[in-house]
Amino acid sequence: MDPLQHTKLGYAKDLPMGDMKVVKAGDREILLVKLEAGIYALDNFCTHGGCRLGYGKLEGETIRCLCHGSVFNVRTGEVLGGPATRPQPTYNVILEDGEVTLAP
Repeated sequence: MDPLQHTKLGYAKDLPMGDMKVVKAGDREILLVKLEAGIYALDNFCTHGGCRLGYGKLEGETIRCLCHGSVFNVRTGEVLGGPATRPQPTYNVILEDGEVTLAP
């Protein structure tokens, strides 16, 4: 069982639509992104160079890392533009009474 399962990350109301926020979950930094389609969570450190994606540029369902320009789909973690070659780790989230929680 993943020790981060069921970790509470904050309240959906505290994250504006179309915005992102970095939160801690254990020893990890998780980037939350709130879109019309839902709230998504991915690892905050880019798979290419380890830069923090929370400083990146959110455009629709994509995020561009400011260090080297890699582009990822925030819903799936898929690499849409290099130099990254590995997808960005993502996490399932659920909303329970307005609270964002990492799902199993």
